[in-house]
Amino acid sequence: MPLIVVPTPIGNLGDITLRALEVLKDADLIACEDTRKTSRLLKHFEIRNKLISYYEHNEKARTSYLLRILKEDRKVALVSDAGTPGISDPGYVIIKAALDEGIQVDVLPGASAIIPAVLFSGFQPHPFTFVGFLPDKKGERIKYLERFKDISWPVVFFLSPHKAVKHLEDMIQVFGERRCALSREMSKIYQETLKMSLSGLMSYINDKGGIKGELVLVVDEAPITVNSDEKEWNAEALDLLRLGMSVKNIVLQIQKRYDLPKNRIKKFLLENTD
Repeated sequence: MPLIVVPTPIGNLGDITLRALEVLKDADLIACEDTRKTSRLLKHFEIRNKLISYYEHNEKARTSYLLRILKEDRKVALVSDAGTPGISDPGYVIIKAALDEGIQVDVLPGASAIIPAVLFSGFQPHPFTFVGFLPDKKGERIKYLERFKDISWPVVFFLSPHKAVKHLEDMIQVFGERRCALSREMSKIYQETLKMSLSGLMSYINDKGGIKGELVLVVDEAPITVNSDEKEWNAEALDLLRLGMSVKNIVLQIQKRYDLPKNRIKKFLLENTD
């Protein structure tokens, strides 16, 4: 029988899917991040089923047990406290182990905080990069952020409320000043999205004495400063476009001549193509 990954609501219980409810009812065992929270969810939908805890500090030990259960042709549903297991929540270890063992894995679509936050931001929604939570140690966090500073599209982070300010400080250090949008408590009563600069958001949180709730931060791409070199490659790219060269070949040529990110050149060409 398969391991079925079941997303659960991030706030409003009405966001659960009918298919998710069917799987939870039919499962022989439900592996969950917190049995108390999952019990409340199941009780709301009048589901009675056997639960086993599966969280960060026991997932390796539990994985071998769950694999044995799956090999006995018993159906296991995997849930986290909210959202999709494996995405910044426990679940990746058992999912990978099951796939490596040739065990069928199914992943149901469901509630997500990531997509609504990207759309609430009003920034160009595709592509975007999802990062999740940052490392706790400052040195590791700075090094990790460096990987994303030159990406010319939005970057999405999960933030812990009590770490938000110091993480914003590090983002400003690495990224410089950028637009951002912080969505909190999505699908709950106090849902809101705050749109401002990174430093403005940090000041806002400090002035309020902190911030509460589940936080998703979308940081916009770096602002492009037009200089003489930029004007030069812009003009050259447009000339090649008018001469009938394909976008793909223009990107390759301009990238080679000016050592620019390919996606930046492509974006410029697409914005200037009828």
